[in-house]
Amino acid sequence: MTMKNLEGDNMSDRISEVLQTAAHNLELRKSSSQSIARMHEQGGALAPIQLEQRRMIHREESVRQQSDAFREIRTRLLAMGGHENFVTLVVAVSPHSGSSFVARNLAAAFAFDEAKTSLLIDCNVRYPNQHKVMGVEPTHGGLIDLMDHPAIGIESIIYHTGVPHLRLIPAGKSRESGSEYFTSHRMRAVIDSLRSRYADRYLFLDGPAIKGAPDARILADLADFVVVVAGYGKDTPGAISQALSHFEPNKLAGVVFNQAP
Repeated sequence: MTMKNLEGDNMSDRISEVLQTAAHNLELRKSSSQSIARMHEQGGALAPIQLEQRRMIHREESVRQQSDAFREIRTRLLAMGGHENFVTLVVAVSPHSGSSFVARNLAAAFAFDEAKTSLLIDCNVRYPNQHKVMGVEPTHGGLIDLMDHPAIGIESIIYHTGVPHLRLIPAGKSRESGSEYFTSHRMRAVIDSLRSRYADRYLFLDGPAIKGAPDARILADLADFVVVVAGYGKDTPGAISQALSHFEPNKLAGVVFNQAP
C-alpha cells in the first residue's frame, strides 16, 4: 500500500498550501477540555493473531510494513489538523478497492497513540461490514437506528472493539442510500457532538465508493479531510482524477493506493 499525490511534486505543493489553510481554520474551532485518553476498556485486548484475522494492524513485527504505512498517513493528517481533533472521511474510487480496510486500520493507527482515541463510524449503509469484520455484535443498533430513533442515545451505539482506545459505531439497518440521513441536521449534530465532547477523539467515517452514488460527496461536507482509496492496477488515473474532482481541494489529504504488490 502506498500513498501518493497524482501530479507529483507540483500537486504535493499545491495540496500542502491548501491544507495549511484548512489547518488554520481548524485552529479557530474551540476544543473541549475533557479527555478520554484513559478510557475504560471492557474485557481484554485482542491478541496479534486475532487482529490479523480481522485484517488489522498491531505493534508486532509480523505486520510492521503495513503498520508503518498507516502511521505515515496518521502523521500527514496530524500535520494538517494541527492541535485540534478532526473528522476524516475514507472513500474508494470504485467498489471493492479496500476503503473499509484502510478506514479501519487508520483508526487503529491513531489508537496506537496513548494520548488519543479514535472512533470509526460505518457510513456504508448499503453494504455495512465493519461490525462483522471486527467481531462486534450491534445489540443496540447503529448509526441509522439512531437517526430513526434519537431517544436511544449516542452512547448506546458506541461499541468496544478489543483494540484499546478504538471504538466503533456500526451502520445499523442497511439502506439502499444514506443520502436522506447524511444531509439531515440530525446527522451533523451527531458528528459535531462526537467530535466536540472529547478533545482527544478522532473520528473516521467509512464511506461508500464515490462511483455510482452521491453518499461519499455528501459525507465530505461533514468531514475536515478526505482520504481517497484507489485500487492498485484497478482504477485508472482518469478515474482517480475524476473522483478527486468531487471534493474541495482543501480537504484532500491524498490518495492511498491499496492492494499494492
